[in-house]
Amino acid sequence: MNILPVIIAAAIVGGVGIIIGFFLGFSSEKFKVEVDPREESILEILPGNNCGGCGYAGCSGLAAAIVKGEAPVNGCPVGGAAVGNKVGEIMGVAAEEGVRQAAFVKCGGTCEKAKQDYQYTGVEDCAALSFVPNGGAKSCSYGCLGFGNCVKSCPFDAIHIVDGIARVDKEACKACGKCVAACPKGLIELLPYDAEHIVQCSSKDMGKNVMKACTAGCIGCRLCEKNCAFDAVHVVDNIAYIDQSKCTKCGVCAQKCPKKIIV
Repeated sequence: MNILPVIIAAAIVGGVGIIIGFFLGFSSEKFKVEVDPREESILEILPGNNCGGCGYAGCSGLAAAIVKGEAPVNGCPVGGAAVGNKVGEIMGVAAEEGVRQAAFVKCGGTCEKAKQDYQYTGVEDCAALSFVPNGGAKSCSYGCLGFGNCVKSCPFDAIHIVDGIARVDKEACKACGKCVAACPKGLIELLPYDAEHIVQCSSKDMGKNVMKACTAGCIGCRLCEKNCAFDAVHVVDNIAYIDQSKCTKCGVCAQKCPKKIIV
């Protein structure tokens, strides 16, 4: 058997491999992107959840933005103040004290309180219900559908369906905002962690229609607004809103609310 062709073929393959390897090595050095060492240091400190709550495409995106001065050193909602202070040390700046936030579901229409127009049987997906009559079986077209798109989106196991509606565990919530984006009804809002009075309703219907649909809905009576001495409560589009920056936590609005939906 003549092995000369085999040797030649092996030599050719090996030679091609060496040439390609040399070319790739040269290219990697020639065209490599210089990375600021601070970016790598920041990336090591960030929690690595890649949740997108900072508004960037993962932790690497935030680290790059911080180094470029496009994002604050305390821009990670998951890491909070502790991570912000460490990042600030790397960047040589003081981290501004941020306000801790937590998600809140603005709906109190539990199975007992919310009425239903019909029995729904089908795909258990909140977004899919936009194609069914009234946007779901609940008489209130603004209410939580209870199929848990928000639950599936939460990387921290901070939100669950309880008695037909979503409920947030404030202690586990990192305010990443994924549940806010996942809710097709727009019922979830990021609010200060220490907020003590929040309107647990999103219905913009007239009071009489609200009462027909749910016993836990805001009827827009304005008693909360009239009795707030700090101009923190206003009724807009038949629903009460509380300005947390003005709220002094006196609790008068909750006391005066006849539907007891300020929680």
